[in-house]
Amino acid sequence: MKHYLKVFILISVLVFTSCNKETKQEIKEGVKTTVKKVTTIAKPNFDFGVWITANNKRTDSSYVEEFKKYSKAGINEILINTNTDPKLLTRLVPIAKKEGLKVHAWIMAMNRPGDSVALQHPEWYAVSKEGKSCFDTRPYVDYYQWLCPTRKESREHVLKLVEGLAKVEGIESVHLDYIRFSDIFLPISLLPKYKLKQEVELPQFDFCYCDVCIAEFEKEHHKNPLKSKNTSIDMEWKQFRLNAIKKVVDDAYTIVHKYNKKLTAAVFPYPEMADHMVRQRWDKWNIDRVYPMIYHGFYDEEIDWIGFATKQGVSDLKGMNTELSTGLYLPPFKSGAELKEAIMYAKNNGAVGVTFFDGPALTDEYLNTIKETKESLK
Repeated sequence: MKHYLKVFILISVLVFTSCNKETKQEIKEGVKTTVKKVTTIAKPNFDFGVWITANNKRTDSSYVEEFKKYSKAGINEILINTNTDPKLLTRLVPIAKKEGLKVHAWIMAMNRPGDSVALQHPEWYAVSKEGKSCFDTRPYVDYYQWLCPTRKESREHVLKLVEGLAKVEGIESVHLDYIRFSDIFLPISLLPKYKLKQEVELPQFDFCYCDVCIAEFEKEHHKNPLKSKNTSIDMEWKQFRLNAIKKVVDDAYTIVHKYNKKLTAAVFPYPEMADHMVRQRWDKWNIDRVYPMIYHGFYDEEIDWIGFATKQGVSDLKGMNTELSTGLYLPPFKSGAELKEAIMYAKNNGAVGVTFFDGPALTDEYLNTIKETKESLK
């Protein structure tokens, strides 16, 4: 027995020594392995991003100045809305990359305000349960001009715009926004602005009941949602619309990956909430990264809600090859200290980064906070 004990001790010492040498070797050579023994080198990067809207009339030098400001603060991602203009995007990519910024091409997908091509096709637009089209009767605000995600022509139009951006050299991803239906429920803090109570699903805010959607649903489920006694609890009808958005996303994923780009999206705070409010179930999509807009002020929530919603989204994505970067809306924050608190809530609950809306709202105080916070994470 003592003999076997000595052998066991000898083997244990050899194994420990070998592991210890391996760990030292990893530190020396900076090797990143799946064995997470050396936390100082295995720590993943944490991205800081910002959404901005570009203007073709601005000079290159003005963009150099703006992008330098972001880069110096530790921001490494920029999500640019060029109104789906590949030429403007092509112009801005090298300027941003020179400042060390990864560029994402931000596109308003199903909501296409002022789209000159779509406006020539009134039949492309989403129709409410009341039978009114977004072409000429817009819910909430005039820029809500939603296209139908089921109709072949409107879908192909959106996907063609996605492909145009995906072709631009040097971008990281095509970044989908408004990739959903119009709000069946608004965030609670916005209701007073529109003098609304939304305690049930209201027909004027419930989309899409166009001829194509009705026909496709009837073909699959042998019933007409307009004849339903209560469409709010008709799960097949709800799922039909969730699937319509998923199909647009999945097709976009195939297109952008053909050009060796990624697909990302700005989405509602977490999947169950997105499902309820805007017919969007983003944990079911083929997508590389989501940027949930966890805008706590819109929902009359406190800053720690950012951690809750981040954790919920990360949990729902478990087993998927999808990353999550928490979106933060800057106006509700009262100080740099509050902003840092939000960043840490996101990081500590599994986000791979935070993204700020939007560039012009980043004060010097906030830029300093971002820089200091990033430094503290190294």
